[in-house]
Amino acid sequence: MSTTTEVPVKPPAKSVNYFALQTAFENALEKAVEESSVEMLVKEYNSYSANSEHDKRLPMDHAFRVLLMKRLNDDVKQIGDLVRLSVEATRAEIVSNTIPVVLLIDTFDVVTLDRCQEIFKFVEELVDVWKEEIFFASCKNNILRMCNDLLRRLSRTQNTVFCGRILLFLSKFFPFSERSGLNIVSEFNLDNLTEYGLDSKDHDDTDNKELEDTAEDIPLKIDYDLYCKFWSLQDFFRNPNQCYGKAQWKMFHMHAENILQSFASFKLEDVRPCSNDNSEADQAMDVDDAVVDAAVASTVSKANHFFAKFLTNPKLLALQLSDSNFRRAVLVQFLILFQYLQVSVKFKTDAYTLTAEQADFIKDTELRVRKLLEETPPYGKRFARTVWHMLQREEMWNNWKNEGCKEFKKPEDLPSNEEENKPPPAKRPKRPLGDSLRDAARNGKFFLGNENLTRLWNYSPDNLQACKSEQRNFLPLLETYLESPHDKIDPAFEWRALRLLARQTPHFFTSPSQPSSKISDYLEQVRKRLIRDREPKPTTTVSSNASEQNNGLAAKSTPAESEQEAAMALQEAEPEQDLEVEDTDPVVEEVEEDPGHEKSLMVTAKHIDEVAPLIGEPWMKVGKKIGFTNDELLFYQMEHPTASVACSKMLCTWISEDDDATLENWAYMLEGLEMNQAADAVKAIIEREKSSGSAASTATVVQPQLEDDNDVEVLSD
Repeated sequence: MSTTTEVPVKPPAKSVNYFALQTAFENALEKAVEESSVEMLVKEYNSYSANSEHDKRLPMDHAFRVLLMKRLNDDVKQIGDLVRLSVEATRAEIVSNTIPVVLLIDTFDVVTLDRCQEIFKFVEELVDVWKEEIFFASCKNNILRMCNDLLRRLSRTQNTVFCGRILLFLSKFFPFSERSGLNIVSEFNLDNLTEYGLDSKDHDDTDNKELEDTAEDIPLKIDYDLYCKFWSLQDFFRNPNQCYGKAQWKMFHMHAENILQSFASFKLEDVRPCSNDNSEADQAMDVDDAVVDAAVASTVSKANHFFAKFLTNPKLLALQLSDSNFRRAVLVQFLILFQYLQVSVKFKTDAYTLTAEQADFIKDTELRVRKLLEETPPYGKRFARTVWHMLQREEMWNNWKNEGCKEFKKPEDLPSNEEENKPPPAKRPKRPLGDSLRDAARNGKFFLGNENLTRLWNYSPDNLQACKSEQRNFLPLLETYLESPHDKIDPAFEWRALRLLARQTPHFFTSPSQPSSKISDYLEQVRKRLIRDREPKPTTTVSSNASEQNNGLAAKSTPAESEQEAAMALQEAEPEQDLEVEDTDPVVEEVEEDPGHEKSLMVTAKHIDEVAPLIGEPWMKVGKKIGFTNDELLFYQMEHPTASVACSKMLCTWISEDDDATLENWAYMLEGLEMNQAADAVKAIIEREKSSGSAASTATVVQPQLEDDNDVEVLSD
């Protein structure tokens, strides 16, 4: 009898609804903010295992946003702590990836601009956090939207610093290659208009008198004309492409000359405490650079005269010309304009091209502007060098934009291999050239200093004879080429056919009786003639006995009959009517080939039986030289007991499969393997074969006597 113990089974946990989860998460969130720890929040989140991740994540997001609205009136630091806690919760994967940025957006939407400026510090401090992979992909659009909303609320003239902070943050957050932050097509801000002057109806001589009264202490005549010329240049700085027009360039040229001449005639004095050091060269010699930099920094920090946009009141022009910062701003505008006109921009049209006269004016004026910058106190030369350096860097950015704004990537540090750090192995000393040439000449070979050339020149013992081999003749026969299918009128085919005709037959040099205007017709006639020449000709001679019998019959025939027979014979001997070329050339007999062009002597089984015993044991070297594999050589060794028999069988297989199995190649091969005895035997066979061949050709009758005095010859007129 068995006893079973029943284990109590826990009932499955029930899922909690949305509002209950939100309330529980809000309570846990308040405790987590007080302790600045996300662990309590994660524990509370994991306690609701019956709910799915999606069901728990939405109430947690809502709890963060509700708690933020409750703490808006608290200290700014507490808002920052809540944002940092949301970042930790995102890394713990208990809230959405965008919840930290959503909290900031909600905050900026409901607080004043002063509070926004304080809270934006947290955004700047967490710029490295926003660049992390978990935040960047999902939050970059939200961050960009948040910054653009702030910029729309701000005034660029009253909140200039805050606008600059936002733009600097965006430049740090987005990579250089981010398209949303680049002016890809090089557009200008044409909405930046500068309004100046009075209406022409209201302008009279009293205005000029008032301007002159304001410039009593300045050694420069300031009138309404100079005022209009000065501020009209801002339209060219706003849209530099106007300078490519002839009329606009003429106006810019004239106004720029007047303004620069005014700057040169009215130079500002340096009002620094050290008035005895007027020369910056002397100052650079007497004062350390660190001291000068500290003085510049203190001067800039004390000066509180930065304006986003200068006023254009005519009565202020005299004071503005006396201001070094105002003058520097205008001179730097000139340099920026000149740089744009000279550099190549990807989206410039072909019409935007400077003439030689314009280029010379820009080059000369650029030097004048730089000199005026150096003469403008305080620290003019240092300021001019800084501006020049910035313009050079601007050229680099312009080239980067022309190349398509490629992404910047840090170079990867390649792991250093121990093998690369090892010194290279010592090179073997090269063999002297004289020794190589002497050894090659001793063996009857060539050495050309290059492996491929040396192998090519030693391919055959007689290179000229190898070039005359039939295997190197790639030209087709004329008869075969003319019978090949082709178009009726093909200039390339006709040209090749005429080349073959001139090379292989004498028909090319015969003059036809009736020249044809078409080459195709001429080639067709030549083809028919070649076919006729190949046909066997009827014998035109008879034996002497037959001629004696026919002489008696011919004597009995009448002269009229003989003339009739001659005409019939002539009619039979005439060519076909469709041929335009008359075959009047004598028959060209084939000439025997020159002995120097004879075919190479092939290796026979008899030659192998004579030379194989001389090769002996190293017969496998010969097999490898011929091209047999190791398995094939092992087969011959296993099948045949002695070396001479195995060598004979192997060489017989060679001569049956290789068309180049000649005695000359065999002797050259044996000589290369230093089997001199066998090589001498093959050379002796070559001499013997050549001598027997010449003796046989001498004993043979070259041409039999075919014609006799009694032969009958058929003549044609």
